[in-house]
Amino acid sequence: MSRRSSIVAAAILCLLAFGGAARADQFLTLAASIPLPGVSGRIDHMAVDLARKRLFVAEYGNDTLDVVDLAAGQRIRRVRGLDEPQGVGYAPRADVVAVSNGGGTVRLYRGGDLAPLAEVALGRDADNLRVDPRTGDVLVAHGDGGIAIIDPARRMEIDNIGLPTHPESFQLDTRTRRIFANLPRADQIAVIDLAAKRQIARWRVPGLRDNFPMALDSADNRLAIVFWHPPKLVLLDPQTGAVRAELPACADADDAYFDGKRDRLYVSCGAGAVDVFARGVAGRHRLSAVRTAPGARTSLFVPALNRLYVAAPARFGAPARILVFRPLP
Repeated sequence: MSRRSSIVAAAILCLLAFGGAARADQFLTLAASIPLPGVSGRIDHMAVDLARKRLFVAEYGNDTLDVVDLAAGQRIRRVRGLDEPQGVGYAPRADVVAVSNGGGTVRLYRGGDLAPLAEVALGRDADNLRVDPRTGDVLVAHGDGGIAIIDPARRMEIDNIGLPTHPESFQLDTRTRRIFANLPRADQIAVIDLAAKRQIARWRVPGLRDNFPMALDSADNRLAIVFWHPPKLVLLDPQTGAVRAELPACADADDAYFDGKRDRLYVSCGAGAVDVFARGVAGRHRLSAVRTAPGARTSLFVPALNRLYVAAPARFGAPARILVFRPLP
């Protein structure tokens, strides 16, 4: 069976197994669909500039960055000539947009007009990207094992944290100043002391491989990891790494977000669904699968706008688009 066929089959099984737990429209409703004309190939991660109500979309297969006006519901700008853009972030303190490229660079643009400011070379495979809200620095997973720290105001790399292998999704706990990073090639979660700039622990979940998406709920002390083989959501104690819960998840997941207001977790999957996990009685969780589109792996939940944005690539004659979901109630 091909990878595409196995993903579709997993999605159907997911819907059959869990669709009856709760109606999907009780959790998310499709509020809009924003076309991305002229975009082909894989779409990667997204970021938002709240002040200007703009969504940035890293279009890996198109070598472009699209800028979407969320108020108008349309694309207003395209930045061309990127090199497999994977991650994007907006640093409001410096008013800088940072784009990480699979070719190994991070390109910095002025927030207002997206004029190029600088290019920071990291060697190879600049990937997931986060902005530290305390310092304004940009953290970038890259290479054969590292998280680079870039000062967007000075437009330069100021530090680098070594890791044993390439990190995928990672999260920063702003209270403890620890970073949690998925290392799927090593089947582990790295715990990093940001102040000391070093890894201080490594956690494993036996029997599970390929941990890619990650979400952190600092307020409720929960760390969510989604594994590909088999497709599972695992909730960990971020203090000890102890497993608190393990549940089936849909296939080919790439992003996960906690919704603190509703005590939910959203997981977007290339199998064509967003899994919604909600806490029920006695601390248990129930699951509903909300249909999206084939290959719609990446997403961005913006609590301030009460929206979940899901990137759907062009497939089977349907154009690329951003699916805009409104959480309910």
